[in-house]
Amino acid sequence: MRQRTTYPQDELAQRLRLLQDLSGRGVRALARDTGLSSSSLSRYLSGQTVPPWPAVLELCRLVKRDPRPLRPLWERAANPLPAPPKTSRQVAPPSPPADAPPPPRNDLPRDVPDFTGREQALAEVLAAVRADRVVAVDGMAGVGKTSLAVHAAHRLTADYPDAQLYLDLHGFTDGRAPLDPDDALRALLSALQVPSEKVPQDGGVERRAAVWRAELARLRAVIVLDNAADAAQVAPLLPGAGESVAIITSRNRLLELDEVPPVSLDVLTEAESAELLARASGDAPGGRLAREPEQTAEVLRLCGNLPLALRLAAARLRHRPGWSIGILVERMAEGASEFDTAFGMSVRQLPRDQRRLFRLLGLIPGSTFTDYVAAAVADVPLRTARAMLEDLLDAHLVQQPAEGRYRLHDLVRGHARRATAETDSALDRERALGRVLDYYVHTAAAADAAMPFLTPTRPVSAGAPPADLPRFPHRDAAFFWFVTEYTNLMAVFAAAVEAGADVHVCELPRFLRAFFARRCGTTHLNALFEQSLTAAQHLGDPRQLAEAHSDLGFARYNAGRMAEAAAAYAAAAPLVAAAGDPLPRAELIMRRAQLRWDEGDVEEPLTLFRQARELYATSGCPVSAADAVAGEAWAVLQLGEPDEAARLAREALDLAGDDAPALQAQITLGVAIAAEEPEAALAHLDRALAAARADGHKHNEAWCLNCRGVALRRMGRFADALAAHRAAFALLDDLFEEHWKIHFLNGYAATCLLAGLPEDALRLYRETLALAPRTGRRFEEAAAHQGIADVLDDTDPAAAAEHRAAAATLLDAVSPSTSPRPGIPG
Repeated sequence: MRQRTTYPQDELAQRLRLLQDLSGRGVRALARDTGLSSSSLSRYLSGQTVPPWPAVLELCRLVKRDPRPLRPLWERAANPLPAPPKTSRQVAPPSPPADAPPPPRNDLPRDVPDFTGREQALAEVLAAVRADRVVAVDGMAGVGKTSLAVHAAHRLTADYPDAQLYLDLHGFTDGRAPLDPDDALRALLSALQVPSEKVPQDGGVERRAAVWRAELARLRAVIVLDNAADAAQVAPLLPGAGESVAIITSRNRLLELDEVPPVSLDVLTEAESAELLARASGDAPGGRLAREPEQTAEVLRLCGNLPLALRLAAARLRHRPGWSIGILVERMAEGASEFDTAFGMSVRQLPRDQRRLFRLLGLIPGSTFTDYVAAAVADVPLRTARAMLEDLLDAHLVQQPAEGRYRLHDLVRGHARRATAETDSALDRERALGRVLDYYVHTAAAADAAMPFLTPTRPVSAGAPPADLPRFPHRDAAFFWFVTEYTNLMAVFAAAVEAGADVHVCELPRFLRAFFARRCGTTHLNALFEQSLTAAQHLGDPRQLAEAHSDLGFARYNAGRMAEAAAAYAAAAPLVAAAGDPLPRAELIMRRAQLRWDEGDVEEPLTLFRQARELYATSGCPVSAADAVAGEAWAVLQLGEPDEAARLAREALDLAGDDAPALQAQITLGVAIAAEEPEAALAHLDRALAAARADGHKHNEAWCLNCRGVALRRMGRFADALAAHRAAFALLDDLFEEHWKIHFLNGYAATCLLAGLPEDALRLYRETLALAPRTGRRFEEAAAHQGIADVLDDTDPAAAAEHRAAAATLLDAVSPSTSPRPGIPG
């Protein structure tokens, strides 16, 4: 049987009918949606007429199918071969008509097979293309802008089948000037095979840009304009009317193209970085990366999650199968010339003053910085620094993780540091760092002045105040600054130590005391003051040395290191006395009074409190004088004289005035009058607790709660008292400072005993016996022995007698005049 011949025209019609089936439309609806006439479409679908190629494109667009496979079939149908001649002579097929459309141009670079992450960014690019037809992808050098743009363009190919163009504008190519817009237009028109006679040879860029837009208006094309230098370079290349789309990439934010939506790229996440390194290196599961996890983590750290760095590291591994990951780490640590080349092009396009600022930013210690710090390091006005930071931000040389805060990527920071070492003199770099240290010490002093602290801080003598400092109108603003800058302050302190800036090392921790008391605990502050003392010894300045000994002693005391605190105070005393300044002397006397009281002495602390009061009063510091009176009142209360304690506490409140929190005076008065005036007592304690909470001072909050428990116990409200004690200890558990519990344990135990919980009381007293010797609190130790004796009186009289004897021995060793305190916490 003879096989039927299938003609290209019939086969094309059959393929078009398949497209109709995919659309789910009848002939009329299909004609309407494609802009074709119904009669013409019927002839195309039946094979009576070969449709023009644009009609085939419209049908494919409607059903989102790639038209390119139909092109050869359409060309055979539109240009059928003539019938074979009757002679045996072979005749060459005729050439296609001169006006036959050329095949679509696709010069996109290869889509990387290991494209990793960027789901959100890719979705934003595709959405922007659909909504606005143009999108600008910006980001720092090596962040993967081109990979994303090319990957997105490949995804768009089916929807834009007429052409897929790529042009590198060389905005940041080392050794090459950016491509001129006129040359770029000629290259793009040539890619569309626009005849040269249609391209204007005069009239400037605008005439050629008009031809380019007209050509694009007839097509559905996607164009990648890669590596743009600025908006002026790329603006003439953008599509006009029609449906063609463009994806731009640039290291700069193209702010002048305000109608073009931006998509800004950041570095990859840690998980994406690890995945890219594995995929790009070809490392199999369980391979080198998995066998050396610590070294792999170091590779990721050195790469800073930057795709370019990760791909370079992966390429080294892929081409060196004998390397371990450790060898790769060693090679990477040797230098970063690839990145210097990439970043150098971005920097060289900046004005001179911005290049200088960029270099000096590499000298700033810490992970982030503000415009104030930038102004200080460059020694420029704040307004100028802000404007230059905005330009560096637009160039993606600086990042902005939060409003008002900036940072450098680790690789960018390394480049900046190498650049300043090569360009700026050692003296200029030393002065720039000195200005940063000056800024932080003076700003910390200003913030500290806005935080409530009993003793006025001495003026700053380190360096010179910068021209611009942040303002701290209230405590919360100051506290927020300390919280935000904490890690930077520690980095600045370390930089000051390394640079030998001894005055800065002496003074910066002094302005951190109030903040540390509220947030950071005692261990770190001890370490800072140890280095301050070393710096003061380098300086040989008696005043700095006196205050360093005193501050270190106070840090030791708060850490429960009583003997070391006493030694530091003893070293400070003759130096402070010789200086003749009453304020440091009063502060040291107050500190010694608190220490001697906790060590178990009675007479000397009372004398010291009174001396401190006189010095503060003559120095015009009524709030500090009130605190000295409150210290005496607290001591008198614990000696069993509530009436005298109440009198002194009221005197302290009068001295302090209504604006001062006078925490110790409020607490002392509340506990002293608890039995006789319970409502007034709780009002004082509530005011103290509210002040401690508003101040953010967790230690003081715990102290207020524990003393509230003591007062409630005196009122006979044992359940409420226990709840207050428990709340205090919950706070201390959160602070991870066990030594602070020594102030509260005996009071809590006494409440448990009166509340009918002898086992709990015994446990707490024994906890005191374990903690008191380590912290030098002999009075608390004696009180704990006395408390245990009270618990054991009925069940074990012999053991009770032993504990009473131990308490007496401890008290006699301190002072013959010392008598046990009546169960009130110190």
